[in-house]
Amino acid sequence: MVVCVCNAIKEKDLRAAVRSGSEKPSDVYAQLGRKPKCGQCLSFARTIIENEVATA
Repeated sequence: MVVCVCNAIKEKDLRAAVRSGSEKPSDVYAQLGRKPKCGQCLSFARTIIENEVATA
């Protein structure tokens, strides 16, 4: 599933970034070499990050 359309960030890539130490959307963008654009994905990205951190 695509989490961020503007940057083509897929859920699997976001989860992998969190497992590698990213705990905020800005960290995920930086780790993936992208920059935030419109911001529509942030609430969804935060939910995925929180779930991934909780199960780690």
